[in-house]
Amino acid sequence: MEAYVRTEVDGRGIATVEFFHPASNSLPGAILRQLASAIREAGEREDVKVIVMKSGGDRAFCAGASFDELVAISNEEEGLAFFSGFALVINAIRTCPKFVLGRVQGKTVGGGVGLAAAADHCFATKFASVKLSELAVGIGPFVVGPAVERKLGVSGIATLAIDARSWKSAAWAAEHGLFAEVFDDADAMDEAVERLATELASSNPEAMTNLKRVLWEGTDHWGELLLERAAVSGRLVLSDFTRNAIAAFKA
Repeated sequence: MEAYVRTEVDGRGIATVEFFHPASNSLPGAILRQLASAIREAGEREDVKVIVMKSGGDRAFCAGASFDELVAISNEEEGLAFFSGFALVINAIRTCPKFVLGRVQGKTVGGGVGLAAAADHCFATKFASVKLSELAVGIGPFVVGPAVERKLGVSGIATLAIDARSWKSAAWAAEHGLFAEVFDDADAMDEAVERLATELASSNPEAMTNLKRVLWEGTDHWGELLLERAAVSGRLVLSDFTRNAIAAFKA
């Protein structure tokens, strides 16, 4: 199957934004930009009351950014553009006037953890272990860091970011605030997503917009902050250390 971003809106006002890439949902820049646009557009539609963000497939939720694009970066401008991808999606979720519910069916890495953290309310299965692997290839989770820290706190993100080769279980992620609930399988998770989305679709839109604004207080500077963080990663990826680490990782 080819990569895609799809939006479906039902008669109740529930918009489902789904992304997919055949490489374990590792997302190239074009797909990340489409995802950000889809969330913004759904948020602007009057007939949309709540948004569900999900990925296709039944295994990995998101394996981060495209590794093929990462290894092809040759200058700081390309580095900034590459690492800005998840910044665009996180900021689209942050500024969207509608609640965004996350559905995480499987493992998630790097930028995928950032997407889960940016969701206003995130459901997961017990298979949704998480990892921030950036330091293992000489970079760091700079772009997704603010979103992850907002949910997990400094201690939580430090645990993931420093021990970059280790997976943490979905139960661990829930205990630290990343996931609101963890289910034994996708069917049980989808029932919970459906229940909450239905309830929110019949709630007062103005109240939800104001509540979201309150919950995201203190993040107005993220538009600039995440791009600054992307520039840091864009410089680091050009270093000899990172080049060698990436080559070793590929080998």
